[in-house]
Amino acid sequence: MKIIDLRTMRGPSYWSVKHLKLIVMKVDLEDLAGKWSNAIPGLASRLTKLLPGVGQPCPTPDSSKQKLKYPPLTLEQLTDGEPMCHVIQHVALELQRLAGMPVYWGKSYPSAHEEGVEFVVFSYQEERAGRVAARAAVEIVDALCQKQKVDIKPIITELHNIREEEFFGPSTYSIVAEAVSRNIPYIRLKNTSVIQLGYGVNQKRIQATTSTNTAFFAVDIAGNKNRTKAMLADAGIPVPRGTTVYSIEELRTAIEELGFPIVTKPLDGNHGKGASINITDWKTAQTGFKEAQVYSRAVIVEQFIEGFDHRLLVVNGQLVAAAKRKPASVLGDGKSTIQELIDQVNQDPRRGEGHEKVLTKITADKHTMAILEARDLTLKSVLPEGEELFLKSTANISTGGTATDVTDLVHPYNVLLAERAAGIIGLDICGIDLLTSDIAIPLNESRGAVIEVNAAPGFRMHISPAEGLPRNVAAPVVDMLFPRGTPSRIPIMAVTGTNGKTTTTRMLAHMVAAQGYKVGFTTTDGIYIQGNQLEQGDCTGGQSTEFVLRDPTVNYAVLEVARGGMLRSGLGFDVCDIAIVTNVAADHLGMRDINTVEEMAAVKGVLPRTVCKNGWAILNADDDLVYAMAERLHCRVAFFSMNEKNPRILDHVENGGVAAVYEEGYVTIYQNSYKLRIDRAVEFPITLGGRATFNIENSLAVALAGYVAGFTKDSIKTALRTFVPSAAKTPGRMNVFKFPEFEVIVDYAHNTAGITKYAEFLNNTPATHKVGIVSGLGDRRDEDTISFARVAGKIFDEVILRQDKDLRGKSGEEIYALMTRGLRMDKPDLPITYIEDETEAIHHVLHTARPGSVISVFTEKIPSTIKQIEEFEAQIVQA
Repeated sequence: MKIIDLRTMRGPSYWSVKHLKLIVMKVDLEDLAGKWSNAIPGLASRLTKLLPGVGQPCPTPDSSKQKLKYPPLTLEQLTDGEPMCHVIQHVALELQRLAGMPVYWGKSYPSAHEEGVEFVVFSYQEERAGRVAARAAVEIVDALCQKQKVDIKPIITELHNIREEEFFGPSTYSIVAEAVSRNIPYIRLKNTSVIQLGYGVNQKRIQATTSTNTAFFAVDIAGNKNRTKAMLADAGIPVPRGTTVYSIEELRTAIEELGFPIVTKPLDGNHGKGASINITDWKTAQTGFKEAQVYSRAVIVEQFIEGFDHRLLVVNGQLVAAAKRKPASVLGDGKSTIQELIDQVNQDPRRGEGHEKVLTKITADKHTMAILEARDLTLKSVLPEGEELFLKSTANISTGGTATDVTDLVHPYNVLLAERAAGIIGLDICGIDLLTSDIAIPLNESRGAVIEVNAAPGFRMHISPAEGLPRNVAAPVVDMLFPRGTPSRIPIMAVTGTNGKTTTTRMLAHMVAAQGYKVGFTTTDGIYIQGNQLEQGDCTGGQSTEFVLRDPTVNYAVLEVARGGMLRSGLGFDVCDIAIVTNVAADHLGMRDINTVEEMAAVKGVLPRTVCKNGWAILNADDDLVYAMAERLHCRVAFFSMNEKNPRILDHVENGGVAAVYEEGYVTIYQNSYKLRIDRAVEFPITLGGRATFNIENSLAVALAGYVAGFTKDSIKTALRTFVPSAAKTPGRMNVFKFPEFEVIVDYAHNTAGITKYAEFLNNTPATHKVGIVSGLGDRRDEDTISFARVAGKIFDEVILRQDKDLRGKSGEEIYALMTRGLRMDKPDLPITYIEDETEAIHHVLHTARPGSVISVFTEKIPSTIKQIEEFEAQIVQA
């Protein structure tokens, strides 16, 4: 077996609108084509022995009497027979689960057009891990079929390392999960640990548990323990006595003043790194000083406060949780060594590597060894029965400590103390560490003290305590960032279809901007923010969408969505407010495993399925495939049509629906029994006096979008009247250049449907001679190239046949033959001049143009073509 293609979906896609994170793998089964699992002797037993979890039911809220949400692949099923790619799907999922990534959804199916080829689609948690699991699954199943030995440990280790490197930490994950539960979208910013919550102007950002609201100066103060302690002491909050030292001599002087027991810790430390507590002798004090200096030249030496370690969490000025923390420890049984006791503790299923589980496994690091050495112990020592040994000097969860929730036990005095401390330092999210014998007793009565104030405090001890109630501490964070009624999203209009997408997108952006919005929009030409082009090229994929949604100045997004981006990585958003589908025709067939117009319609149909429940899908009622998309939608639907008597429109309106039609020369909105005439279509510059009927269609869609978006009739009318097409505003879309004796039109028409629409316009355009500069595309099916050329042959009196520099898989001779065949199919004597280079072809027609002629230039190199024509225009003016 071998992988032919491997893609990563990062949003709604052709394979699933609901499951956004998918690996799509195309596999050539080769010798295993047509064979199921029961055709390979012993495969079932070898696989379930290697991966027992493949046959285990996944966690599901459903009762045992109900059908499992994600059924396992059992030994019985494997023995009875399962398609090989179904086996690969389950192996890829199980590998991720074994590495701490709980994923379950997937599907597999044979290719309808390639024998022996199948598709495997499955969920991933981390993109890189999903791709590794995909390749490993194919290799494992292939090896097992050949009765080869397989060692999955290196694979699981690699996947686990990826998870630790790339997955959210527990604190970040809790905030993101809470945001998602409230329908607040998020974007993980590239090459950073910053998470954007919300879109455009409504975005907020977090990094771990610091937020957009976190003041830099407060983080700076919290990072300086001396300044923190001084500010708290000035406010009457109990803190330990202490000082800062830089040398062994200063350490000795400090101890003489403070006396034992003491604590040493780095001035700029965090997460308990380099800290040593309850030091009672000079030798241990020296060791503690050296460990602290690993992290900071300045070392704090302060009194050791007797009591239990507590963490109080304050968010937005209010105490939201409290935990009693205990350092990693073991309890002697009189017969097991310390290492054996550690191993026993680590058998707790709640413990895992890093942040993988609720608790972290205990490791005997240098700090542990120092503690043991100070007590004349080693890992081979046997602890007496009942004796507890603390293996760390701090109670951090990340080093194996445990936490017990005590939120409901905190004395009101201590609540006030914590909230005051957070306010004094100025932190919006603040962790306050204090030592006290009993949190239910006021701190000033228990002789306790606040020992530290933390910016970016960890949430794991609160959301998953070892004992006590878990607390949703992420909720108050999201409440703070997005108070009730505060928007997190911005309106999104999205456009797809075979032809007309770019023009429609630009018209929408123009209309929305006229309403006073700060618009970001994407097209096949580039990315535009408030009318300024910031990126050039085809920007119709998910990354371009995110570019707009990340921009902090944008409060309205208008997005062109193309087939390529959807098939390559899915949509760049989860839901939109208005989706427009202009049409579906034969184009790009045979690419990316989309071979029929019906399959292409399924791809385009992804977009309207992402419209939110109260949003609108705007569909072309004149297109059978587009009209049929309405059947799968759960949002509101509006139709547009060039035929005012279209029965689909009449039925829809009769049932209370909304529609836009071209009637009696007007763009008109129908709703119930009412008609709202926007304006005569000939008044819209984009229609070129009504000759460009395809732009009347686009105007219908735009007017309808404006209407359902709540824009007034006059504002829609004004927008359509003031959208003037030009090489600058609509590059490559019906750009008309008028010269003294002839006319040149530059257009992007590149498929049969597009050139057929163009033919309607050209047939309505008076000219003494019609010349076309055309080329074929090597990545199209032969029949599509011939069909395109045939229409061109019908509408032109003369053709200049050129070639693209990128032939896209075919030779120049092949493309020339196909184009010539199509061009002369209906006009055997059609004059055809072959000029391979596009620049030379344009130069030729400009210098040989007959008076009264119309020259049509079909090009994908829009900027260079327009530049060449404008330079020619300038030469004429100068002459």
